[in-house]
Amino acid sequence: MRIVAMADTHNQHERIHVPDGDVLVHAGDLCGWGDLDELDAAGAWLSALPHAIKIVVAGNHDWAFARHPIDARRCFADDVVYLQDSGADPGGLRVWGSPWQPRFNDWAFNLPRGAALAEKWALIPDGTELLITHGPPYGVGDAVTARRHEGCSNLRERVAMIRPRLHLFGHIHEDRGAWRHGSTVFANVTVDEGRLPPMVIDLDGDRVIADGVEIR
Repeated sequence: MRIVAMADTHNQHERIHVPDGDVLVHAGDLCGWGDLDELDAAGAWLSALPHAIKIVVAGNHDWAFARHPIDARRCFADDVVYLQDSGADPGGLRVWGSPWQPRFNDWAFNLPRGAALAEKWALIPDGTELLITHGPPYGVGDAVTARRHEGCSNLRERVAMIRPRLHLFGHIHEDRGAWRHGSTVFANVTVDEGRLPPMVIDLDGDRVIADGVEIR
């Protein structure tokens, strides 16, 4: 299975060359300010892509999903699976998606660190194979500077419990990459508003290959 993954497009969709693949994942921040007009344009862009399976979670800039959830979902065609603390099994892959992150200025889908976020992560079911969140777990793909990490420790703890095969996220533009910790491969798939390409991830048996490099 080939997954083409990205996050943080921020309305710059026409700048991005999207490779072919089996599954397209967008891990949030389709929009800039997040109004319905922006989201409608993003939905049209997604619909024009050829991938058979398309999965989206919201990010902190995607306000329409927080303020107008019914209208926001109508911006996507039927071939787009939107996940918000919910799951799906497209292509037989057990997927869970969630938009939350530790409080970050006054954007959407913010929660205080601690119990409120832990409650959201507790919803992730055992047996999840592909986890998609907008924000990163603490200590993996979350470095803004060498000494400043923005990820969620409660999310890291939950991932260690359920051990998904792959955890995709964005949000932190400064720390793109893929890393293995135990049985899980973590990938910050930010495209930084089109400055970086989508990440191509191949699932080949027990192997996970990101942009042509096996993640060991």
